[in-house]
Amino acid sequence: MKLTLLNGQVLEVEKGVNGFDVAKLLSSTLAKKSLVYRLNDKLYDLRTPLIEDGSFNLITSDDQEALEFLNHTASHLLAHAVLNLYPGALIGFGPAIKDGFYYDIDFLSPINDDDLIKIENEMNKIAKSNLPIKRVELSYEDALIKFKNNPYKIELIKEINGDVSYYEQGDFYDLCLGPHLPSTSYIKHFKLTSLAGAYWRGDHNNKQLTRIYGTSFFTKEDLEHHLYLLEERKKRDHRRLGKELGIFMISEYGPGFPFWLNNGMIIRQELENFWYQKHESVGYQFIKTPTLLSKELWQVSGHYENYKENMYFSEVDEHEFAIKPMNCPGSLLVYKNSLHSYKDLPLRVGELGLVHRKEASGALSGLFRVRAFTQDDAHIYCRKDQLINELVDMIKLFDEFYTLFGLSYNLELSTRPKEKYIGDLKVWDLSEDALKEACSRVNKKYRINEGDGAFYGPKLDFKLLDALERVWQCGTIQLDMNLPERFELFFINEHGEKERPIMIHRAIYGSIERFIGILIEHFAGAFPTWLSPIQVSLLPVHHTLHLDYALKVSKLLKEQGVRVELNNEEEKISYRLRSAQVRKIPYTLVVGDKEMENETVTYRLYGNEKQVSLSLSDFIKLIVKEIKDKSLSK
Repeated sequence: MKLTLLNGQVLEVEKGVNGFDVAKLLSSTLAKKSLVYRLNDKLYDLRTPLIEDGSFNLITSDDQEALEFLNHTASHLLAHAVLNLYPGALIGFGPAIKDGFYYDIDFLSPINDDDLIKIENEMNKIAKSNLPIKRVELSYEDALIKFKNNPYKIELIKEINGDVSYYEQGDFYDLCLGPHLPSTSYIKHFKLTSLAGAYWRGDHNNKQLTRIYGTSFFTKEDLEHHLYLLEERKKRDHRRLGKELGIFMISEYGPGFPFWLNNGMIIRQELENFWYQKHESVGYQFIKTPTLLSKELWQVSGHYENYKENMYFSEVDEHEFAIKPMNCPGSLLVYKNSLHSYKDLPLRVGELGLVHRKEASGALSGLFRVRAFTQDDAHIYCRKDQLINELVDMIKLFDEFYTLFGLSYNLELSTRPKEKYIGDLKVWDLSEDALKEACSRVNKKYRINEGDGAFYGPKLDFKLLDALERVWQCGTIQLDMNLPERFELFFINEHGEKERPIMIHRAIYGSIERFIGILIEHFAGAFPTWLSPIQVSLLPVHHTLHLDYALKVSKLLKEQGVRVELNNEEEKISYRLRSAQVRKIPYTLVVGDKEMENETVTYRLYGNEKQVSLSLSDFIKLIVKEIKDKSLSK
């Protein structure tokens, strides 16, 4: 048999060898690190014999995708331990997920968090037994017999209605496609993290099972780092910080509809003002379209047919209207309001538009998943010859925004679906090539997400990485070949003929609500000075002797646009200092006899014990510059 390796080398092997045999031929070190292998883009267990010639590569613990196999195998280890400890429990479904794994289990009686340690200990015991993990194939009929005592597995088998496979380790076996690691001893560093309720297969009509979450890594250091991040995420939970810092609230009278409090409105206005300023400087114009529009518009756009279940409806003058779930149709109507020449393009139209979408109550989560949110939409209408330049300018604009907040990102280019798509292949190729060329011109690497574009056009997604190493999908640039056709958009070209413009959808924040939630957790509530609701907490040492000077300092700062809070409570200075720190105010100024006599201030930065004295004029220059520059660091 002939195997083509990643480096192009062709390796001849005997028929019937398995992946481990090939690994040993290449390197003894590689054999020790190998976990599974890929042959002609299909994954196999390491001990599975090779069945054909083709491209071959080994997956080792150094590969990012190896974590998925580790966590999938760990989920089986969890189920094995549970069945050892709780005879009569029924295992349901247990996949690897981002950052770990879970297993849904039907226990005879409830378990609690204290039981997780007992289960972990049993998992360790099984792992150290070094049980080989083997794949077994069997017929549909034999599978029904094998799993006859577990109705959850029987349900899955009946849906397959054909030959199935299962994995066994010792006396444990579980229905699974695989692949898995060679033995239980590979699972050394893991932790069960939490319990939750979960309906079988996510259907509330089914029985609620107990979901046990866990995570596993190849090294102790990686596990400890991940557990540290999990603890940090709890501390930074935007729902808790949003309440403590007076940013937003959620009422039982409006689930999924956030209420913005005073401090939240300041943050929101700063983000919106920056958005308007930056877009105005690069040639955008702005519109505001209605929230409620008639059913006929959504029929033209295709939303009524394809998105109706996610929309809210109302009746006006005995006619059906919809609350907009997106801003695009309104922008298209604005475009159609005027005749356009090729000289008018590109036309860049921005809108901070409030949209509403139905979300299941169980999916709602603070600002991350809501039913009403503001999209920072923009729609660009341009000619073919303008497309690449427009995309280049957009990527640069996105980069400027994300850099401002200290958010790194990766780009993902989603291409034409293989089957369900509209439009001419030539236009698709042009669009995809334009996105690639734009990335190349600004030296941005991207990952191809083959076939994952929308049915109406390819897209470029910006995957943001926050301070807690989480990935967020926020920004997107999407080319659309559907709506210009549906709405019969045109411009008059240089030959006096009608021509379709290219339409580009794009959003940077994505959702202002969600983006603020991300920033709360990214900054742990300690916003950079320009974004902070209160920028200076001003503390006179004595509430009467130093009040006049404190009022003077406050007045001068406010005249420069600085947001100042004068804390003149009859409390000790140490108490008031602590209050400013708890509320994460960037600058705390203390003014006493020395400061009053010398026209100075003494300031302390949030999270810093060091105190610095400056002349009042120099401090004003310092903070005004920091706010103007929108600095991240102080």
